Amino acid sequence: MTHLHDSMEPKVMDDDMLKLAVREQGPREEAGQLAKQEGILFKDVLSLQLDFQNILRIDNLWQFENLRKLQLDNNIIERIEGLENLIHLVWLDLSFNNIEAIEGLNTLVNLEDLSLFNNRISKIDSLDSLVKLQVLSLGNNQISNMMNIIYLRRFKCLRTLSLSGNPIFEAEDYKMFICAYLPDLVYLDFRRISDHTKELAEAKHQFSIDELKHREYLMQARLEDEQARREELEKHKAAFVEHLNGSFLFDSMYTEDVEGKKLSYLPGVSELLEDKFVVICLNIFEYGLKQYEKRKIELDTFNECIQEAIQENQEQGKQRIVKFEEKYLLSLSTIREESEMPNIEKKIMECGEDITELFSVLMTLEIQLVEQLEETINLFERNIIDLVGLFIENCRDLENHHHEKLLEISINTLEKNVKGELDDDLPDDLFVDKDTIINAVGASHDIHLLKIDNREDELVTRINSWCAHLVDKIHKDETTRNRDRVKEISQYIDHMQSELDNLEYGDIID
Repeated sequence: MTHLHDSMEPKVMDDDMLKLAVREQGPREEAGQLAKQEGILFKDVLSLQLDFQNILRIDNLWQFENLRKLQLDNNIIERIEGLENLIHLVWLDLSFNNIEAIEGLNTLVNLEDLSLFNNRISKIDSLDSLVKLQVLSLGNNQISNMMNIIYLRRFKCLRTLSLSGNPIFEAEDYKMFICAYLPDLVYLDFRRISDHTKELAEAKHQFSIDELKHREYLMQARLEDEQARREELEKHKAAFVEHLNGSFLFDSMYTEDVEGKKLSYLPGVSELLEDKFVVICLNIFEYGLKQYEKRKIELDTFNECIQEAIQENQEQGKQRIVKFEEKYLLSLSTIREESEMPNIEKKIMECGEDITELFSVLMTLEIQLVEQLEETINLFERNIIDLVGLFIENCRDLENHHHEKLLEISINTLEKNVKGELDDDLPDDLFVDKDTIINAVGASHDIHLLKIDNREDELVTRINSWCAHLVDKIHKDETTRNRDRVKEISQYIDHMQSELDNLEYGDIID
């Protein structure tokens, strides 16, 4: 896999190389001349060819954010890197390089065609995010384990595969194995797979395939279950009520409560608190989810109002610009046809006044929009704050009631124990005297209240923080939008004024 150009000096993918490649591959004739004069923005480039450049390292491609096709074959590249911003890439050729491992492709979710032909790759992996992959060329590498084929089953769109020139290509069962385990494949090593071959392959590996499908089904079911649980937990976190739909808070109250654990075995204590406590937590949980849905609706409504206001305002601005440009172009035509200098100067002055008037109109529209959005934002802020309320309410009351009942049961149990009326053995370190019982119940009560207080403080802090960050972001976004709009208006007006100022009398009378 040694290239003839390996003896050449390795090149760096710098700005000069990229600009040269863009110019050489740019449009021809009149459009090409214009592009050379004005330059082509990297973000506008859709296809880039960098083959036979003796490139050692992929770099400086971050500006090509809309690139669809990238050709980097026949270089001396050793690692796949520097592609993370090319999220729109559909076609990637890295053949004839010195790549040893598949990596650095995680963000290329739109990639359909990948060529890694003639490299030094020994394992097929790290392609999981390429869910749209249709064509994969891995011929002339160092892949020797047939289990690599199993990995490719996850790519449901894969139709073309090339593996010739690898050690596995020499395996006796190579073709049948691949056709059996990748039944949707259409082309293998540049040849169409016949239906007859697929049938033979399926029959030969039927038992193993059935076992694999069963394992895949169980794994998929487990993954879907885990994903559903994660999504549910994320929703609960967004509603600030995670782990309140069960006994988690109650259990946590007893985790560090040594005395409480001992007292829980007393007759009538076990059913005293848990069921009622869990019911209250579930009520809080359900209320929290309802409030979360209300906040979502409020936020969606707010965003719709903002977008409608901006679009309406922009449409008004566009209409004024269209009318201005029609009049402006007509004035320029009149100026060029005019032969008398006083008349020309008068027309130019009128155009300047029109530009000034347009600036005033556009800025007035923007000021009106700012005032309208400010009123909408303030209303939203009041509404969202009203929806952010404290909804842990009865847990503390229930714990206080539990404390009183537990103390009563404990003292009664002590008195019965002193009288010898109990058959069950009781903890000797607790049932010494009344003061010891009171201290133990009090210590347990303090721990429980602390847990409840901590959970309440966490809830209040998080929901208030969310509200503050949301409102702050809305204000910052509006400030940024306003600045960008004012800048856009100013640049447009400056351009029109500059065009008018640059009108030369010699050009006019010509």
